[in-house]
Amino acid sequence: MRKILHLEKTIYGQADLVAPDAPQIALAGRSNVGKSSLLNRLAGRKQLAKTSSTPGKTQSINLYRIEPGDVYLVDLPGYGYARRSKEERAKWAELIERYLSGTAWLRAVAVLLDCRLTPQASDLDMVAWLRASDIPVIGVLTKIDKCKKREQQSQQNRWAGLLGGEKPVLFSSVTGAGYEDLWRRIDIRLGIGEDQPAAASEGTPEIETPASGNPES
Repeated sequence: MRKILHLEKTIYGQADLVAPDAPQIALAGRSNVGKSSLLNRLAGRKQLAKTSSTPGKTQSINLYRIEPGDVYLVDLPGYGYARRSKEERAKWAELIERYLSGTAWLRAVAVLLDCRLTPQASDLDMVAWLRASDIPVIGVLTKIDKCKKREQQSQQNRWAGLLGGEKPVLFSSVTGAGYEDLWRRIDIRLGIGEDQPAAASEGTPEIETPASGNPES
């Protein structure tokens, strides 16, 4: 069944940090890893989350309600973008950490990882922190349409060791590859799906692909 996402709440600061009492999966990743494009692909909508060629565009925590079901995807601000001021980066880091450590309904964090890059220090730090905090991690290798099959498999195997054994999802917001697999893993963590083999990708909804030269945000 196709999922529908609705932006229900936007959190800009500590005073607004009140998450719903419902199961949640957070999306985390470095700036420009493709979170907004991934969200749009998951929703089958072109502009649910705004994409930009400027890294660090998302400056808030955005809560998306998933239908059917009273459950949520939570888009966290991108981390690791050095061109933002130290004050801004410190503010985002504190907001992200407080959400992750203080949300009882958080079921897992989907950490988005650029398939074209070797493991980055900020990604390794995030994964290590989540694992030390006993928060389940769903690894997602993004932009696989820009990597050869051999690179995809190499990155999958490399990250599987860092993630505790489970291979990350291979995902492309351009082609829709990985759509069914990612939703399956999200549903399992939310308690609304069964641990079954990934379905065929032929039901992936079509959305407008990013224009040439405009990187995923």
